[in-house]
Amino acid sequence: MTELFEIGFLSITWADVVDVVLISVLFFVLYRTLRDTLALQVLFILGVLLLLSFITDALGMKTSNWILRRIGDVGLIAFVVLFQPELRRIVLMLTQTPIFRMFMRSNTSEVIQPVVEAVMELTTKHVGALIVFSKADHVKVTVDTGVELNADVSSELLLSIFNTRSPLHDGAVVLDGQRVVAARCVLPLSGTQKLGGRTLGTRHRAGLGLSEQADALVLIVSEERGTASLAYSGEIELDIPLNILAETLQRRLAMVAQA
Repeated sequence: MTELFEIGFLSITWADVVDVVLISVLFFVLYRTLRDTLALQVLFILGVLLLLSFITDALGMKTSNWILRRIGDVGLIAFVVLFQPELRRIVLMLTQTPIFRMFMRSNTSEVIQPVVEAVMELTTKHVGALIVFSKADHVKVTVDTGVELNADVSSELLLSIFNTRSPLHDGAVVLDGQRVVAARCVLPLSGTQKLGGRTLGTRHRAGLGLSEQADALVLIVSEERGTASLAYSGEIELDIPLNILAETLQRRLAMVAQA
C-alpha cells in the first residue's frame, strides 16, 4: 500500500485514511443518536479505552495492551446488554436511509391493498382496529398473547376478525409479510397520554407503545373518529386522509426492516 506520510514512528497510507474516516462517521452517527443519554458517556469511556489500546500496541506495551483489550471486550458486551433500546434506535435510523432501502427486498405492496380495503370499510362503520406490521420474531412476546392464525392476508379475513361480534376483535392483528400470524394480541401501552393537546385513547397508546419497543409499524383505526393513524419508531401520525393511506403505508413500511 502506497505510503502518504509519516508521523513519528507511524506510516500513514490511503487505507489508514479511509479507516479513520469510516470510524469517524460511525462515531458521529452514534453521538447524534445517543446524545443526552447515559449510553453516550459509556461509549466515550469505551472510545478512550480503544485509543489507549492503540497507543500501547504502537509502543509495544504488550501487558498494558492485553489488559486494555480485555476490559474493552467486557465493556462492549456490557454496553450491548445494558443499552438495547438505544441500539435499537440506531438500527431503526439506519433502516430509514435511502442506501439501506436500495438493498431491501420489499414485498409489501401485495399486502397493502387488502389492508387498505378493510380499513376503508372499518372507518366508514366506525369499527376500531389495530394492525401490526412486523417480523413475528421481533414481536414474539406480543404474538404469544394472542390466538395463532397463520393465514393469508385478505380484506375479508381482517373484516371478520374486527367484527364487533367476533371473539377475536378485541386486540391487535399481527401481519408478517403476507400472513396473518395472530389475532387478539395485547400491546403494551405507551406512557404518552397527550399529543399536541389531544388526549390519546387506549388504542392509540397501545399502537404507540409497541412501536416504542419493537421494529414494528402499527395501523390504528379509531372507533370514535372513524380515522386511520400510523405509529412507528415511537412516533404517531394521526388521522391520515384515506385517499393517501396506501401511499403513506407503503412509505412507512419501507422504514420497517422486513426481508
